[in-house]
Amino acid sequence: MRRRLDIAMSLIGNPPVIFLDEPTSGLDPEARLEVWNSVRELAGRGTTVLLTTQYLDEAEQLADRIAILHEGQIIANGTLAELKQLFPPAQVEYVEKQSSLAEIFLAIIGSDRNDSNAGMASAHGTDD
Repeated sequence: MRRRLDIAMSLIGNPPVIFLDEPTSGLDPEARLEVWNSVRELAGRGTTVLLTTQYLDEAEQLADRIAILHEGQIIANGTLAELKQLFPPAQVEYVEKQSSLAEIFLAIIGSDRNDSNAGMASAHGTDD
């Protein structure tokens, strides 16, 4: 609730740029998805969102551009596609996918969000 209130307060006056410092830290999976949806909605309305996160799946889901910091220095930046090009192509392997604990939690509570499975699937390496 506190994180949502922080985001709502920062939107007073409809700012063109908003800074979010680890907005999903400590949230349960359902609340985390709510914040993701809020960030997407803001960006969709033209607000520039600068987001810091240690959750790399979150950066994959939400960022148009990503800067990777290590020991206080930006060591790489670009789009996700550009960053992926820095490495050799992935090898195709058969992997049996098990449900994550986050997916189990959302299924148990009956979350009916349209993008909850897409967001969680990306955390396991599948592209949307």
